[in-house]
Amino acid sequence: MADNFVSLHRVLTTTPEKVYRAFTEAAAIASWLPPYGFLCVVHNMEPKEGGTFKMSFINFSTGNSHSFGGKYIELKSNEFIKYTDTFDDPNLPGEMTTSVWIKEVMCGTEIKISQENIPSAIPSEMCYLGWQESLEKLKKLVEPEIPDA
Repeated sequence: MADNFVSLHRVLTTTPEKVYRAFTEAAAIASWLPPYGFLCVVHNMEPKEGGTFKMSFINFSTGNSHSFGGKYIELKSNEFIKYTDTFDDPNLPGEMTTSVWIKEVMCGTEIKISQENIPSAIPSEMCYLGWQESLEKLKKLVEPEIPDA
């Protein structure tokens, strides 16, 4: 399991504040984190060091779901988030660690993500593809500037 990891990098034309909020607000993360074809229900979310979260992804085609939760290890507002994930399914053992670096750059915000200790039942390339879809949805959430009327 130690070598089952993914690493991702993007530059988004938005602010670090919007990216950070997308990771730390329940309604926001539910809108972009699940890959296409899945819904997300956030059962609880306390984005603070030592805080916990619990959510479920629901397969829209079948209605089947899998739930997972974790703990926030470190948060630095608009710059860094580190959290753990543990699946409720005993067939997906272990604890993953996800780190998210957020940095303002000339043209927007650079985001780097690493996810380590992915359960061996989940091929890292499939996890990577899922993150690709999620980051595409994140981009569509955080890049538009929509003024209030």
